[in-house]
Amino acid sequence: MDIFKKMQSRQLFDEVKEAGIYPYFHELTSGQDTVVEMEGHETIMIGSNNYLGLTSHEEVIEAGIKAIKNYGSGCSGSRFLNGTLDMHIELEKELAKFLHKEAVVTFSTGFQSNLGIISAVVGRNDYIVCDKENHASIYDAARLSFGKMVRFEHSDMEDLERKLKEIPEDKGILIVTDGVFSMGGDICKLPEIVALAKKYGARVMVDDAHGLGVLGKHGRGTAEHFGLEDEVDIIMGTFSKSLASLGGYMAASQRVVDYVKHCSRPYIFSASITPACVASALTALKILEREPERVQALRDISNYMREGLKKMGVKIIDSETPIIPIYTYDDYKAFIACKMLLERGVYVNPVVTPATPQGKALLRTSYTATHTKEQMDKAMKAIHDVLCELEII
Repeated sequence: MDIFKKMQSRQLFDEVKEAGIYPYFHELTSGQDTVVEMEGHETIMIGSNNYLGLTSHEEVIEAGIKAIKNYGSGCSGSRFLNGTLDMHIELEKELAKFLHKEAVVTFSTGFQSNLGIISAVVGRNDYIVCDKENHASIYDAARLSFGKMVRFEHSDMEDLERKLKEIPEDKGILIVTDGVFSMGGDICKLPEIVALAKKYGARVMVDDAHGLGVLGKHGRGTAEHFGLEDEVDIIMGTFSKSLASLGGYMAASQRVVDYVKHCSRPYIFSASITPACVASALTALKILEREPERVQALRDISNYMREGLKKMGVKIIDSETPIIPIYTYDDYKAFIACKMLLERGVYVNPVVTPATPQGKALLRTSYTATHTKEQMDKAMKAIHDVLCELEII
């Protein structure tokens, strides 16, 4: 049978395109900011992960330009061989100090970070225990690791303990959870997870892609939020969100970092992060350290939007993060709502099956520390009006 045969059948994206409500691959002609130029129109951006508003910060931009002038556009090799710059080492040292960990290793993307960490740490006779709503990269990493993957119901600590009880005592166990879940915006139950890990001899890894710059007094993430920085064995994160760049990292003990550096195939066989990306991430980190008020500004504007939507009768998934999912319930209504909002100058992301259960389609909205209340008021009104027109509220 021709392997391409499945591509000839009619797909959902064909139907959505034909209906004129295809919501993906919109072209931007400006940089990421609170307001962007999208397909020729000024649009309030409430669909990015630019949490601290640093993608347009002059210092971050200038650092990237300077790095290209000094180091060129790329490294032309892996960190393992010719691709390690002094800037890579500086970024890793600064991150380790900021996150209160012994050491950090960086990867070329956030997705690759999870692949590289988990595939190195989890062996053929080990178990990786995952929250069902973990990021897709964690699932792919589990497959790459050859370990046995066990899933527990989302944030269900009783189910987690049931699964841990079933694992033989002579097997290694890595419990992996998102810190902030990227679709629902809720925070993992880290204190309970840590307690269960101690009880059953497991190690804990937190994917903090959406936690860095968002949670904790200083923006150090989920572990700081709960006061458990010394209890989490591995913290993974990305540069593409709060740190306004591209790449990812693992923070852990020096021994774990050294092991991953020498055993992780995605790390060893990938080109290193480009000079501009390293410099931008390093500069963004320094801004976060000197301006922790950005973290509070992010909370304030997110809470303003959250409370405003509630007062308008908009059904949301409640949390305390800058991710605010809004129910449309029906997949097609999510696509239609996105189109209607874009026409009114507001960009949001559709989340439909299989990313959500049937009948639980969402508009995923997310906010930036530099959003203004005036922008939020306009976006709020547009969301309310569209949902009313679609008879969702």
